[in-house]
Amino acid sequence: MTKVEQHIVLETKNLSVGYASKKEANIVAGSINIALQKGQLVGLVGANGIGKSTLLRTLTNVQKPLQGEIYINSKSILDYTSVELAKQLSLVLTEQIASKNLSVFELVALGRQPYTNWVGNLSQEDLVVIEKTLQQTNIDFLREKKCFELSDGQLQKVMIARALAQDTDLIILDEPTTHLDMYHKAYILKLLQKLAKETGKTILFSSHEIDLAIQLCDTMIVMSKNEVVSGTPCKLISKGTFNTLFPEDLIAFDEKTGSFRVRK
Repeated sequence: MTKVEQHIVLETKNLSVGYASKKEANIVAGSINIALQKGQLVGLVGANGIGKSTLLRTLTNVQKPLQGEIYINSKSILDYTSVELAKQLSLVLTEQIASKNLSVFELVALGRQPYTNWVGNLSQEDLVVIEKTLQQTNIDFLREKKCFELSDGQLQKVMIARALAQDTDLIILDEPTTHLDMYHKAYILKLLQKLAKETGKTILFSSHEIDLAIQLCDTMIVMSKNEVVSGTPCKLISKGTFNTLFPEDLIAFDEKTGSFRVRK
C-alpha cells in the first residue's frame, strides 16, 4: 500500500516563547516542536497561567518568538507580508468585538477583507463564500440580526463564521468556549470538529475543556511546567501525559475513562 504524504500546515522548530526585556528573556515554554496536519482539529491544553495564550500569540505573529522558527505551509511566518499572512491564518480571540451594531452578515463579511479591493467592495465570489459560511455554521437564520442581540453562544458561532469566510488553511481560536454553558461548550467544539473534517482546514484552539478535547480532537498539544508535547489523545493517555497537568493531591486523571476526577 502506498503511504499518503501528509500536508503539514503549521510547524515549529525548537520554538521558545515568552517575554524579552533589555536585561533578560523570560522563557515561558521552550523546545516546542509541533507539526499540525491539514484537516486536523487540535486542542491546546494546560493549567491556568502555563502560557497557552503566549504560545498562540507567538504562533500568530502577534508576539515575537524568543528563539526558533514557525512555518505555515513550509514558509517562515516572518517571510509573509501582513496581507499574505491574513490569507494563510485567521484568528478568533476572546476579546469583545469593536462594534456590536454590525449585523451578523456584515461581521462575517469582514472575513473577506484580505481579498476585497481598496474600497472594500464585495465581489460575487466573496458573496458566495459568505453564503456558504453562514450555512456551514448554521447561522443563516441570524443574518439580519444585530450582534448585540445575540447570545454568547450565537456570537461565538458568528466569530467562527468570520474566520471561516477568511478562507485560510489555518484557524486559531483562543478559548472559544469561555462564558458558555456545558451544552454550548460541547456544541462549539463539535462544530469545530465538523468544520475541520468538511473543509480540510486545520483548526487549533486553546481550552480548559480537557475532557471534551480528548474526545473530539485528532491531535492535542499539552503544556506543562517541564515540557510541551503533542500527539493523538490515545498516545498521550498511554504516555501518562495528562497525569502531569495538575497537582496529584486534588485532581487525578482516569486513563480508562479519559477524564479527570477530584480525589476523595
